[in-house]
Amino acid sequence: GAQARPPSTASQHHSPWICSNRRHRHIPLFTSTMLCLIAAAQSYVLQPQPLVSRGAVAAVSRSGPVVAAVAVDAKTVKTLRDATGAGMMDCKKALIENEGDMDAATESLRKKGLASAEKKSGRATKEGIIETYIHTGAKLGIMVEVNCETDFVAKRPEFQELAKSLAMQIAACPTVEAISSDDISADWIEKEKKIEAASDDLQGKPEQIIEKIVNGRVEKAIKTKLLLEQPYIRDSGMTVDEFVKGYTAKLGENIKVARFARFTVGGGAEEAEEA
Repeated sequence: GAQARPPSTASQHHSPWICSNRRHRHIPLFTSTMLCLIAAAQSYVLQPQPLVSRGAVAAVSRSGPVVAAVAVDAKTVKTLRDATGAGMMDCKKALIENEGDMDAATESLRKKGLASAEKKSGRATKEGIIETYIHTGAKLGIMVEVNCETDFVAKRPEFQELAKSLAMQIAACPTVEAISSDDISADWIEKEKKIEAASDDLQGKPEQIIEKIVNGRVEKAIKTKLLLEQPYIRDSGMTVDEFVKGYTAKLGENIKVARFARFTVGGGAEEAEEA
């Protein structure tokens, strides 16, 4: 008949059993804790991250916060490609780098094209075409030979367009007599230097000053004779040399202006009299 004593407070604190439910009295403390953590994890729902649209590009700076780049549409990229002849990805990259500025992107591609053309300058150019231009009134005619690497490029309309533009350029520059400085003879240069050195305005000046002035004047005179050094008639911001190199980048081949001839009505008779 003795009644059972309730468990002491000490025994309650030191007991490894924590659940009052008789069905779970066998669950130890650390196991119950793990079950609670698992339940909490199962109740957590991950929120889906928002998708970034193709039109918006995010660039992360290593030294700064996230910067949103300018969105570039396909129409703008195509416009730049038509103007420069560069690839679609190159045009898109140039527009993004220049924050959508068409002029700045064009200039960037032009500089890259010139660098690319320099790498191709050593390739042999054994193909090409001979183009002609007859000025209004049929008193002036130009014939120019432009070379490239393959017959495939020679037949491209862009290459033929280049040759026609060069013929028109020559017609518009009556002082042009050669393609590059390599075509100017050393004898002509020496003759010009002697003529300039004898100029009245140089008499009595120190020799070093005279030499410097003479060289500058002769170089300027040479430049007026060179086709590749002339400002391009349709864009004075570039030279003919840069204009040709732009087509080298566009067509992917080395391009050279080989030779040209200018014909004027009555010019043959004048040459005969001089001879």
